Amino acid sequence: MKRIFLIFLCLLLSLSVFGCGQKQSPEGLGSGRKPVSKEALSFAHEFSIEEYDGGLKLISINEGGRFLVVPEGAAAPNGIADDIVVLQQPIGNIYLAATAVMCLFDGLDRLDAIRLSGTKAEGWYVENARLAMERGDILYAGKYSQPDYELILSESCPLAIESGMIGHASDVKAQLEKLGVPVLIDRSSYETHPLGRTEWIKLYGVLLGCEEKANELFNEQVAFMNQAASAEPAEKTVVFFRISGTGYAVARKSGDYVSRMIELAGGHYAFADLGDSSAMATVNVEMETFFAAARSADVVIYNSTIGGEVSSLSEFLALNPLLKDLNAVKNGAVWCTRESMYQQTLNIGQMIGEIHTILTCGPNDEPQITYFFRLR
Repeated sequence: MKRIFLIFLCLLLSLSVFGCGQKQSPEGLGSGRKPVSKEALSFAHEFSIEEYDGGLKLISINEGGRFLVVPEGAAAPNGIADDIVVLQQPIGNIYLAATAVMCLFDGLDRLDAIRLSGTKAEGWYVENARLAMERGDILYAGKYSQPDYELILSESCPLAIESGMIGHASDVKAQLEKLGVPVLIDRSSYETHPLGRTEWIKLYGVLLGCEEKANELFNEQVAFMNQAASAEPAEKTVVFFRISGTGYAVARKSGDYVSRMIELAGGHYAFADLGDSSAMATVNVEMETFFAAARSADVVIYNSTIGGEVSSLSEFLALNPLLKDLNAVKNGAVWCTRESMYQQTLNIGQMIGEIHTILTCGPNDEPQITYFFRLR
């Protein structure tokens, strides 16, 4: 009897921990309304899109809220769930503080929907965004952690689009919402598949009323990826890293979207099990440890998106004396990323194709690619 009681007690405890403790995500619009369709997503898992009668579109973002997009001339129905934010089309005067998103608006030819930026003109590698700011079409309204609330209110901003970094400034999110500015958190950087990041263009296509173009742009990137993935694998090992100011090699974690891009391009990431328990996408590796894994790699791709581009092989070798002994250096297979790479979420499929080109071209080839260049 005592043993049965202990088993029963354990079952109760497990239910309290694993059952009642889990918060269920709300579903539907409320008042029993059911969606007429749901967007079929290929790679993204951090959001969903449901369509309801009357052209209403419900966007649900994992840990980022729910937004009902209402067509121009229509009205939101009565009795919708309290947690849903209503966004009435046309949507404009947006405050954009998520740098990965600007290229998606640019690809959709809808930079006109953005009035305020969390990045200054000189910080943009999306040329049309930089030009729009120089013309005054888009104004700088402070970075995500220090927005210019007065400017945001004066521009009648109906929506702030933030990256996951807003989690480090939750008081800012709360203040924006207190002032009547809803906050949509772009979680594309949490997607595990590289094309999952690009698929967020479908979400912005819904917001802006250009779903057809969004699908076309996404399918173009899938075609780039499929072409690279279906080609004969290069079977080459790739090192992707940068040197920090403190002398460490900063490498992407195994399974990170960059390492997956390399695998999809037909290569092998040199660090098969690199990682730690932090939420960071990179790991600091002591140079001796890094060199042991990187020495025999076939291709080096130097990540210049943070510390700036190196323009020549001599500049690269000056970063650390161990680099001269890398096989890739001896074989003329050292490449560098363009600084624009991380602001080009829309073109990840193209990047995968370009990595495949890097893996398959000869040491004297100079392929016409956009996001990487060979160091000579």
